Amino acid sequence: MPETLKKNTPETPKPKTSQGVSKNITFKIAGKSYPCKVSAEWMPLFNKEEKVIAEMYHTAYTLPQAKGKKSGRPLTFIFNGGPGAASAYLHLGAMGPMRVAFGDKGEIQGEPTQLVPNDESWLSFSDLVFIDPIGTGLSRTIPKDASDPVNKDLTKLHEHEKEYFQMNRDLKSIGEFVESYLSKHQRWGDPIYIAGESYGGFRVAKLAKLLQEGFGVGLCGAILISPALEWSTLSPNDYDTIGWVDLFPSMALAAFTHGRSKFKKSSFEKVLKDACEFADSDYATFLLRGDDLGSKEQDRILEKMADFLGLKKEYVQSKNGRIHFPEFCRELLRDQKKVAGFYDATITCDDAFPARDVSPGPDPTLFAIERVFSTGINKLLRQEIGLKTERAYQLLSMEVNRAWKVDEQRHAFDLYVGASDDLRYAMSLNENLKVYLTHGFYDLVTPFHAADRIARLMRLSPKARARLTLKHYEGGHMFYSWDESRKAFTKDLEKFYKS
Repeated sequence: MPETLKKNTPETPKPKTSQGVSKNITFKIAGKSYPCKVSAEWMPLFNKEEKVIAEMYHTAYTLPQAKGKKSGRPLTFIFNGGPGAASAYLHLGAMGPMRVAFGDKGEIQGEPTQLVPNDESWLSFSDLVFIDPIGTGLSRTIPKDASDPVNKDLTKLHEHEKEYFQMNRDLKSIGEFVESYLSKHQRWGDPIYIAGESYGGFRVAKLAKLLQEGFGVGLCGAILISPALEWSTLSPNDYDTIGWVDLFPSMALAAFTHGRSKFKKSSFEKVLKDACEFADSDYATFLLRGDDLGSKEQDRILEKMADFLGLKKEYVQSKNGRIHFPEFCRELLRDQKKVAGFYDATITCDDAFPARDVSPGPDPTLFAIERVFSTGINKLLRQEIGLKTERAYQLLSMEVNRAWKVDEQRHAFDLYVGASDDLRYAMSLNENLKVYLTHGFYDLVTPFHAADRIARLMRLSPKARARLTLKHYEGGHMFYSWDESRKAFTKDLEKFYKS
């Protein structure tokens, strides 16, 4: 059984942890008022000796519980990914009652960042708990030596901090948090959901099994947003097939959106269908058979690739049909000296170093938006909610990301890391568990076609397949930054919760 949080008893003094704040705020969501309790607090995590070794920060939005009902409102635990990313992206991009302002299709607006009411907030149908895993947001470990200060900005990691930067230890810590939160706030009898983005989607798939089997938490639903479910396909090489196939339709749609595809006069739906069919048939055959294919057939396939991707045939040939997405993002609009975004290939910025073979310039859809979410979350927590702490909010810690480990006993040849099996296990374990799996069409980092393929290969029974919703939206990794996609996503999820 997993180690759980130890409850305070008269023999166990309450540990000294950071002080949070709780206040009542009424939010307007789509014209309706929601009187809400907002809590910005830390939850202590303990070791086997009942000593606090870390404190996990969270922001919770809860509405008054209806009297006379057997169970209260749905409760959703939410986290982002990275590893090393805080929950501010989903908090201020999609689900919270306030959001940062973007343009209609995710464009960054002028400075300073504006917080605006979120008419698509999930608070209208669920209480929300945004979790920052240890090493992200305001969550930190407690030094073993009481004389050492808590690491405020994580610019230099200590060995004791790295305990939590491991796959299973990270999952376990979130399980400990969920278990403790449900006990502290007496929510065990309410409908429980979990939602995560990117590596957070990987967490959701793993936790769908661990929370139920390890911590006794019955789940009603699991929402995977732009998940990275199988790591082996994320960095394809000359000898791989699946990773290239997964990526191709997203690149083809990006080229179509920029008007570079030879099929630019077709509809989005037709290009989507044709690109997926080409990737699964001709392109997969090309990748599998290699030089066994005759030169004429190779030439035909490469030419069609170039037509889909809006690139010169000679360039596609020089790459032998294997184009990494950073190369594609730079080559697609090279004549305009612009670079497309990795996480949303419809977003562009100027190529800072157009004459260099390898550009060290910024990706317009990750580092360019860091200031937006960082300003937004600090403004929300420190000014609107009134949280008082000098600790730096770690929106995205590359130090944590670089320190990440897979903490499993493995043979050198056993390199497989994935979460799809955990999701299948969880759906079998709980025949009432609903799953929502979604991506943005223009995301090149975690492409949508991977989820399509995995869903086809999960071998779910007809009844289980009916509990899996697979739907994608226009936009990228954070497709909810697009106004129409955010509206559609929230509408679809409200139906999902009520189904």
